[in-house]
Amino acid sequence: MMILETWNRRNRTMRVKCVLVAAMAFTCMTLTQVSAAEPNDVAGLLAAGELDASSQMVSDRATNLESALDSALQGGTGADPDALINLILNQTEGPWQSVQGEGAADPEFFESGVRVDPNGVLTLSSHKDLSGNLAAMGVTSRVAALNEDMAQSAPLRLVSLTRLEKAVAQRLAEGKPIVESMKRLAGLSKIEYVFVYPESGEIVLGGPAEGWQYDEFGMAVGTDSGRPILHLDDFVTVLRTFSEDGTRIFGCSIDPRQENLKAVQEFATASQQQGSLSPSRVNRWAQQIRDLLGLQDITVYGVPVDSRVARVLVEADYRMKLIGIGELEGGAEIPDYFELLRENPQFVSGGLDALRWWMSMQYESVLHSEDHDVYQVSGSAVKCQSENQFLADSGKRVSTGQSEPVNRQFAENFTEHYSQLAQQDRIFADLQGIFDLALIAALIDRDELDHKAGWDRGVFASGGEYQPEVYAVPRQTESVVNHKVFNGRDIVLQVAGGVRADVVAALDSTQVAQDTTSLDTTAENAKAVDLPENRWWWDAK
Repeated sequence: MMILETWNRRNRTMRVKCVLVAAMAFTCMTLTQVSAAEPNDVAGLLAAGELDASSQMVSDRATNLESALDSALQGGTGADPDALINLILNQTEGPWQSVQGEGAADPEFFESGVRVDPNGVLTLSSHKDLSGNLAAMGVTSRVAALNEDMAQSAPLRLVSLTRLEKAVAQRLAEGKPIVESMKRLAGLSKIEYVFVYPESGEIVLGGPAEGWQYDEFGMAVGTDSGRPILHLDDFVTVLRTFSEDGTRIFGCSIDPRQENLKAVQEFATASQQQGSLSPSRVNRWAQQIRDLLGLQDITVYGVPVDSRVARVLVEADYRMKLIGIGELEGGAEIPDYFELLRENPQFVSGGLDALRWWMSMQYESVLHSEDHDVYQVSGSAVKCQSENQFLADSGKRVSTGQSEPVNRQFAENFTEHYSQLAQQDRIFADLQGIFDLALIAALIDRDELDHKAGWDRGVFASGGEYQPEVYAVPRQTESVVNHKVFNGRDIVLQVAGGVRADVVAALDSTQVAQDTTSLDTTAENAKAVDLPENRWWWDAK
């Protein structure tokens, strides 16, 4: 969240920005007019409005908007450290909907962190296929061209979810480890189709697949594409989320520690009493803010906190915010907010304003056959959205559904060039894969495909015997400070909260050490229904 306030005192101008980018990155941005003859006062440096609590509904929107507009025109009148503490303390969470339009969102709720709600996307994007091609695809997918080696690339590999579950259950019952080919879903890097065969009691997932290797962080990536390979653990995690026992939504948030907020408040008050901030003190001042903010706590909801899904959500969200504040390179096509602000200096000053960024799912369509036995997911992507909000004198935020140019441009660039970013930083490709898996899990849950196939989810069900691997829980974040000087006089300070570096540590040794497992079969060009009993994947012709 970004707050902009203009403050005037005896012909000196202090422009203050405090940024809380979603909930995963707290940023305090200060723009100060600096002159050689007379250094700036520090009063007003941390002025900000008070935010409402999480998920607060906006009442009487028209009245609040008018009040906020008046406040924007009048500008601030001085420092308010108490309001800053409220700004940092109050996290913004709520059921944002993926609706049409730039920066659009449910105006009655606020959102923080990466949040996954595939059901909303399905409501907007699920359509009936009128061409009949999907029905034909449902037949074609059942003809199997068996590879001797799973490492061979395939444009459409089919994985029977029901057969895989039975194979996993058998190994668990026999006390055997789950083989790597099962953990990697036969090398699927994306899911484009879901086939349901009620007569044989099967649910089949289909998409491009290839062999895999491990990168320097222990991530399984395709040998040809370099994209992360999908994880059975991730699918089971989100499948349990989208079930009668699950929350059907998941995400993450960050909570600053109360004692640290109190320390920042005391520091702001003391700085104000000292009178002015000279250019030579800027670096030290920024360091003090970071030290005082210290560690912040991460909260994950909807999925186990020790799951791989949780780690990917937290890291991808944090990295997005670091790109936004210029602490992480996003590539030439995704300039950070500072760079965009430099190109648009007219937006450096202004009235009371609040900016938001958040990531959501984006799909061109989810097509289905007439009998709902075949589904096709098209245009899988991740969308970065933005919004401007007004803050009234009371600190209440008023949603506008609109986004100012610089804020909107960052989000548009992030979305448009997400695929390039995902190639550069695989955590973003990993996030997209989890979004895909969540969409499929939500589809199975919403349309009751498991009931249609007569499948009780077996060991993959909530409370089932299959246990995804657990990881060290990212419980804390560090405050990262960035500041820049524009034209020798405009000082910009940012403080962003984020996860520790060990979030990108290698996977557990049991995963890293193992090579690709090949499956040996003598059957060739067999239909899926004629596969050996223990065979759960095949390549479509």
